[in-house]
Amino acid sequence: MTERLAPDTLLAVRDLKTHFVYRAGAAAKSVDGVSFEVKRGETVAVVGESGSGKSVTSLSIMRLLAEPGRIVSGEILHRDRQGTVRDLAKASAREMRALRGTEIAMIFQEPMTSLNPLFTVGDQIAEMIRLHRKVGRAEALREAGEMLELVEIPAARRRLHDYPHHMSGGMRQRVMIALALANRPSLLIADEPTTALDVTIQAQILDLLRRLQAEMGMSILFITHNLGVVAEIAKSVVVMYAGRVVEEAPVADLFARPKHPYTEGLLASTPNAARDIAADGARRPLVPIPGSVPPITALPPGCAFEPRCAYAAPRCTQSVPPLFALAPARHSRCFRHDAL
Repeated sequence: MTERLAPDTLLAVRDLKTHFVYRAGAAAKSVDGVSFEVKRGETVAVVGESGSGKSVTSLSIMRLLAEPGRIVSGEILHRDRQGTVRDLAKASAREMRALRGTEIAMIFQEPMTSLNPLFTVGDQIAEMIRLHRKVGRAEALREAGEMLELVEIPAARRRLHDYPHHMSGGMRQRVMIALALANRPSLLIADEPTTALDVTIQAQILDLLRRLQAEMGMSILFITHNLGVVAEIAKSVVVMYAGRVVEEAPVADLFARPKHPYTEGLLASTPNAARDIAADGARRPLVPIPGSVPPITALPPGCAFEPRCAYAAPRCTQSVPPLFALAPARHSRCFRHDAL
């Protein structure tokens, strides 16, 4: 019997390890001991640069990893609408097919490659509905039209018959949201849903997600590299670097008092209208983090962030820092967290 979750917890990822075996005896540890929880009705953001393991974590939860990727160990505990708790890491392919689209849905990074160019958007949403519910095509198309109205696409009933290339990037992203929410999932995984959009459309999509979350009572796992977006939508934040969680905190605490040099660097390189203007009215320049994320197959022996860290000390090169518990829901993987 899988260990039960706390009553208000919908998803608990515990010490998840996902590796890509690229030759005998060698593996890229893309996700290396990641743990976090998502509560009912809550939005949790997972943040980090490209190559930090964010998307592989989300694909592991959905069990959509392509070979040679595989879950090596850990648990992905999920509670469905009936209250049954399953370990998705051990669920059968049949169980996962039943859960995807009904209990858990995902918005992928690029809607133009996720939507099928050969079918109308109405047919694609209707197919999702009919895959999980016993309804006819006419009823499914009617519901698809309702979903397009729900995500605020103008002239929704007419746009049912449009193909993806007939729509703008913002409209395609709304179609992806409609597709994901067609069967009212309890958990939505949004993987960089606003990355390719301009700031105006990005704000509209975030507003839409907040409204739909309130109406449906769903939880959201929001994957992004943009801390500015996080401030607008999330309640708590998980910061990842090189496949590991390096900091976890409520949003307000993370922005006010980051407890890891990587988080501090991300905040310093994120535009902020109030912070970036000095007392004399001059605009402060953004401060980039030097270097880049190391290849996951060639991590340094100690802290993975040490080569880029302004505070690095000798012990940082000798061992991987543990994830220190600083307070409830507050963690940092840094030896000098108390000095930050």
